[in-house]
Amino acid sequence: MKKYRIHVQGMTCTGCEEHVATALESIGAINIEVNFRRNEATFELPDDVAIETAQKAINEAKYQSGDAEVIESHDAPVLGDEGDYDFLIIGSGGAAFSAAIQAVEHGAKVAIIERGTVGGTCVNVGCVPSKTLLRAGKINHLAKNNPFLGLTTSAGTVDLAELVKQKNELVTEMREQKYEHLIGEYGFELIRGEAKFVDEKTIEVGGRKLTAKRFLIATGASPSIPDIPGLKDANYLTSTSLLDLKELPKRLAVIGSGYIALELGQLFHHLGSEVTLLQRSPRLLKEYDPEISESVTKAVTEQGMNLITGVTYERFENNGDLKQIHISVNSEKKVIEAEQLLIATGRKPNTEALNLRAANVIIGSKGEIVVDDFLKTSNPRIYAAGDVTMGPQFVYVAAYEGRIAADNAVGGLEKKVNLETVPGVTFTSPAVATVGLTEEQAKAKGYEVKTSVLPLDSVPRALVNRETTGVFKLVADSKSLKVLGVHIVAENAGDVIYAATLAVKFGLTVEDLRDSLAPYLTMAEGLKLAALTFNKDVSKLSCCAG
Repeated sequence: MKKYRIHVQGMTCTGCEEHVATALESIGAINIEVNFRRNEATFELPDDVAIETAQKAINEAKYQSGDAEVIESHDAPVLGDEGDYDFLIIGSGGAAFSAAIQAVEHGAKVAIIERGTVGGTCVNVGCVPSKTLLRAGKINHLAKNNPFLGLTTSAGTVDLAELVKQKNELVTEMREQKYEHLIGEYGFELIRGEAKFVDEKTIEVGGRKLTAKRFLIATGASPSIPDIPGLKDANYLTSTSLLDLKELPKRLAVIGSGYIALELGQLFHHLGSEVTLLQRSPRLLKEYDPEISESVTKAVTEQGMNLITGVTYERFENNGDLKQIHISVNSEKKVIEAEQLLIATGRKPNTEALNLRAANVIIGSKGEIVVDDFLKTSNPRIYAAGDVTMGPQFVYVAAYEGRIAADNAVGGLEKKVNLETVPGVTFTSPAVATVGLTEEQAKAKGYEVKTSVLPLDSVPRALVNRETTGVFKLVADSKSLKVLGVHIVAENAGDVIYAATLAVKFGLTVEDLRDSLAPYLTMAEGLKLAALTFNKDVSKLSCCAG
C-alpha cells in the first residue's frame, strides 16, 4: 500500500471534491482527501493498482489529473549490509543535518563528512551573522535619523570590533545548539576531512576509503568572483571576510546588484561608511517586478547611498591604501575610490574537490549538480540537495530538500520536490519580500493577469511609523482572481510574506483576502488593502472600513 498526492485541475468547489473522491473510490483507493483550493488529492492505493489507473479515473470524471508523487510507503527502507554506511552525507549545513536526522528516523546508519566548520553557510558566515549585524546597523541609523519631531536621539562612534565579537559569540552559541549538539542527540557520526569520490560507490577521506548504500552531496556554495583585469590583486572582500572586519572603512564600494550586495552595502552605510553600489544591470533587483525595484532604489537613495547602474568594469587598481575602480557608464569613463571593496556578484557551487567524474555524476554549466525531481543525480546511488544544485539559495529550501532526499534515498519513497511557492526575503530597510509569480512570469505562463499596486503611504502602519517608502503588489489571474504572486517592500515585509505564501500555496483568491479580517495598524493589513485596490480606491476608505 502506498500513499500518493496527485495534482488535479478543474475543481472549483466542494462538489468537485466529492466527484473526484467518488472516482478514486471506484478503483479501490482509501483514506481519500481532496482539496479544490490546493488542486490536489491524496489517497492510498493497493500495490496491485497502478497510479495510472487513478489518473485515468480522475480524467473520466471530467477533471485533469497531473503529476503524482508517493508521499508515504509501507515498504521497508533501503537498508542492508552493503557498504560501511546506509547513508553518507558530504557537507554539514542545513540540507545535510535535515537529511541526517530524517535518515536516522528511518533507522539508517548515517555519517556526515565535513572539511571545515560544522554548520554550513547560514549559521557561520551567512544568515545569522549578517542579520544580527543588520539589526545593529538599523538601530544606529535610527538613532542618527529618527523621523519624529520632539524626539532627540544621537549615535556615537561605532566600535566594529566589539560588534563583531558579539556576533561571533552568537554564531558559536547557535552552531553548538543547532548543529554540533545534535550529532550526539541523533546518534550519527561526524567524519572530519575532505571527501572525494574514488568510484561510483566509494569516497576517500584523509586516506580512508568509505562505501555506502546511498550518498547525499550537500556541500553548498561560495562567493563567485568575476574575471575583471586587476581584481585578483585588489585585496577585495567577500560576504564572508567583510563580516569579520574590525575597523569601519570610510568608503566601501560594492560590486553587485543582488540581495547580498544590498544587505551588506546598507549595513555598512548604516554603521557610518560612505557606500557606493555598482552594478552592470540598469536597475536594482532586475528579476523582480519594476515597482519593487523602483521602491528599493528610492529607499537606498533617500538614505544617502550612492547607486551607479549600467556599469561596464574596465579594471581595478591599487593607489596606496585606496582601491580604484575604473568604469564606464553610458560611454563616460569614471574612477571610483574606496578603502574597501566588496565583491557580491553571486555564488558558485562547491563541487571542484569532489571528483564527480569518478562517481558518474553530471554537473551543469555553472558547476552545479544536476538532479531530477526526486533529487537524484545521474548516479542512482547519489542524491544532492541545497545550494550545490543552484536552486533557491535559502537555508529553509536546503533543509526541505535534505529531508526529501533522505526520504527517497533511505526511506524508499518517491517524493518530488515542489518549489513553486518559495518565499524570499531581502533584509534591507525597508525589507523586500516576495512569493509566487511576478507579473512578467505569470504572463509568460499564459495567464491573463490583473494586478494591484498599493503604495506604502496607503498603509496605516507605515503612516504611524513615518516610513512610507515602499509598495505592496498583488498578481492575480484575471478570470478566477486566484492570487499568483505577492511582492512587498516594507518594514517587516519578511513577517508578512508568510501569510502571502499560504494564500499562493493554497489557491486563495482576491475575494478571500478581502473577506478576511486584518488587524488594524499592522503591516499585514497591507495584504487586505492591496486586495481591496482591485476594485476600490483605498485612499477614499475610512481607516478600518474594509
